[in-house]
Amino acid sequence: MAVPQSGSPTTLADEAVGRVPPALRGILPVLLAVPVLALAEVLLGASPFATYLLSVVGVNIILAVSLNIVNGMTGQFSIGHAGFMAVGAYIAGVTSLELKEVALSFLPVAASDQVLFTVALLAGGTCAALCGFLVGLPSLRLRGDYLAIVTLGFGEIIRVVVQNTEAFGRALGLSGIPQYSSVAMVYFWVFLVVLVARRIAGSSHGRSLWAIREDEVAAEAMGVDTTGYKVRAFVISSFFAGIAGGLFAHFVPIINPGSFTFVKSMEIVVMVVLGGLGSSTGAIVAAIFLTLLPEGLRSLFSVLGAEGSLAQKVDQIRMPVYGLLLVVLMLARPQGLFGTKELWDVLPRWLPRKKKGLT
Repeated sequence: MAVPQSGSPTTLADEAVGRVPPALRGILPVLLAVPVLALAEVLLGASPFATYLLSVVGVNIILAVSLNIVNGMTGQFSIGHAGFMAVGAYIAGVTSLELKEVALSFLPVAASDQVLFTVALLAGGTCAALCGFLVGLPSLRLRGDYLAIVTLGFGEIIRVVVQNTEAFGRALGLSGIPQYSSVAMVYFWVFLVVLVARRIAGSSHGRSLWAIREDEVAAEAMGVDTTGYKVRAFVISSFFAGIAGGLFAHFVPIINPGSFTFVKSMEIVVMVVLGGLGSSTGAIVAAIFLTLLPEGLRSLFSVLGAEGSLAQKVDQIRMPVYGLLLVVLMLARPQGLFGTKELWDVLPRWLPRKKKGLT
């Protein structure tokens, strides 16, 4: 029997993480965050703005974690994620509006709301996934920055299409969408997308994606169907972006093309890069931080008496702030806050060490 060396350092986290089943380690950040957010919803439940802000945080987590599958695990570079979000938002919104009366005709009100909401979300996610397939299949056959160029163009095409389509409300936007979404529903999808992302990362499919990220030529030489794996990852990512758009459409009063611009796509990219390419934990932390940052700046400027000037221009200065963050990050920590590590990988560094005695 092996005898541990006296004085070998361990941490409380080593023991705690060791007791967590491997299947649950991938969703540990969500398991820790959801109770905190649920408590926050209860404490701030009287505030519609707090509920709205928690929902936006959840939607941004879904967007960041889903984009991380492509930009982080696979090593590709997509900068049109807001386009897939827009597809999901508009398709889900139109589905809810068109099918509302049909659902009420044969289902009770409470049941019809939930059934219709689920159908609308899945319709939005499926259409976004289909767009992802059509965009990804030709562009992912090539190497280099072609995906970035194609997704940038796709996002702008979608924005122009909805801006000039009567069924989508043109530039004024689509209003009257039933407000089915709730904080609980948003974080159910947060849980699901993180679970799927971590299951992919730990599977043979995920190992192929990591291999493509490290050296696509070598992965192809080893028999990996690089195009097939990249397209599947891109379709999954697009599906969850569509789901995020559908959730967003059902808790805001109106959706318009201005919500899905290139600025939104870059905001999601910044979340992924800031958190660490390949880290779901990093994407979650960065999404929370960058969503709350504008509100924090508004509050700070208001306290400093700048409510009439800077406080109203937070959205205008947000992108320069993001750019500054990226520059500082590239200089100080190029791999991002978490790199490719997850919460359970870094916990042992944060907790005090203790000594193991002889057994």
